[in-house]
Amino acid sequence: MQRHTPESVADAAAVAALLQIGAEIGADQVLDSGEIFSASDMAKTAGVPVAGVTAYLAALLAAGLIVETEVPDEFQTAADYTDLRHQAGYVSWAMHANGPFIDNARAFLTDPAQAARTHRRNGRRVAVSSRWIGERAFYPQIIEQVVASGALRVTDLGAGAGALLIKLLQENPARTGTAVDSNGAACAAAREAARACEVHDRLTVAERPIESLVDDPGPVAGAEAILACYVMHDIVADERTAQNVLGALRDALAPGGFLAVADAVSYAQQPQERKFSALFTYLHATFMSVLLPTEQEWLDTFDKAGFSRTRTVPIGLPGGRLFVASR
Repeated sequence: MQRHTPESVADAAAVAALLQIGAEIGADQVLDSGEIFSASDMAKTAGVPVAGVTAYLAALLAAGLIVETEVPDEFQTAADYTDLRHQAGYVSWAMHANGPFIDNARAFLTDPAQAARTHRRNGRRVAVSSRWIGERAFYPQIIEQVVASGALRVTDLGAGAGALLIKLLQENPARTGTAVDSNGAACAAAREAARACEVHDRLTVAERPIESLVDDPGPVAGAEAILACYVMHDIVADERTAQNVLGALRDALAPGGFLAVADAVSYAQQPQERKFSALFTYLHATFMSVLLPTEQEWLDTFDKAGFSRTRTVPIGLPGGRLFVASR
């Protein structure tokens, strides 16, 4: 069993805070691009004064998150940047994306309905932290499924900042994608990222709730692969909604198409899963009124919706599973 030293925990906390600052000012676009950059490049992208960016870069350099290049005043991310960002994603998701729940825990435990109306999560923070986790924890398994199937028309439900679809579009120039998300800030981030990666001509962004696909399945119609990463647990919390939405997705798929759902199971008990799974399960039950299904309940739900076969694929996120449901 892995043991964390006080130093490693301190490192993870510091990296998470430094990268969160970058995400808040929009500097994460520069850092995550993998390209060489200067302070003026970052200042222009983030829309903040060069002096402020220079101080921020000095901190990143001192922390070893970026390194100097052979060209004076130009930088690039360190070799272990993506590893450190992945670790930071868990801290960011737990403490920042869910900050309104933690900060107002007393209100949620006293009057849940009123608290839920008053204290809402920031969509961009949820999207960014989920991307930092997902790029290592479950994106590879989903990309493998899409590439192996040869799917060229892909829709991502709850796409957030669009990172998964952008990776798939970069993998095959013949592939097109549709990102569906109900959060305006996340949709704006997806459009922004698509332009930065020069795949915006092949990515459509639809700002709408997943439930709307029952009456208007346009964004998923004819898709060869429909993806849903950690958004479907909101849907399956209600059996009738689950059957309506999953049934509509099944009917919308192209012949031979599949639905890939990466999501969480309730209170996973494997030693390496139980701590993060406990937090994930508790936050959803107490602060979002969502009771996560067990693994078997997930499988039963896909079966009731009419999918012919559902496979379970392990993923790297504690308490997570990838369900691949064939039409």
